Amino acid sequence: MIPTKKSIRKIIIEWHRDIGYFLSGLIIIYCISGIALNHINDFNPDFIIRRDTVKIEPNYIMGLKEENKYTKKIVEIISNKVNEEKIKLWDRPTSSQIKIYYDNASLHIYLNYSYGVYEKVSKRPVIYETNLLHRNSVRGWKWVSDIFGILLIILTLTGLFILKGKYGLSGRGKWLLLSGLVPPFLAILYFILFQTN
Repeated sequence: MIPTKKSIRKIIIEWHRDIGYFLSGLIIIYCISGIALNHINDFNPDFIIRRDTVKIEPNYIMGLKEENKYTKKIVEIISNKVNEEKIKLWDRPTSSQIKIYYDNASLHIYLNYSYGVYEKVSKRPVIYETNLLHRNSVRGWKWVSDIFGILLIILTLTGLFILKGKYGLSGRGKWLLLSGLVPPFLAILYFILFQTN
């Protein structure tokens, strides 16, 4: 049985509808992470880095300068000031500095100035995970990403033929389609003319 124009159009509409519903979650995820990754020079899209200045009492500073048997105890007391209990290690980058390392955090103490800089790194909720998917950092995800790309092409092509008449591809649709090609065309042209050696 040869399919009629009406039956083909019905299939196109059904495919477009179902693929659109199926991909909606992934499209939102890729859009959120894409926007975040576009602004990588403006902020860290994966991690929140918190920095706080901590005043260190002179008696602790004196104890650390002397590097005596109480150094470990003083390091523990100062660590409690930044709510850190588990100390991984500490060292002296210079004679006037001590750096204490914790899980995903550090405290850099400047002995000559009686203060320290506490830095804590934490993952951005949700965005960190979406960025992993966007960059194909999850093993095997590239195949999901490939299928996603193919389905997006199908979604786009079926969408071109849903409407008929003056709002369809034969009407203003063709002008919108062509105008949508202008930004990438200009970007590629700019790259060819000005960015290549």
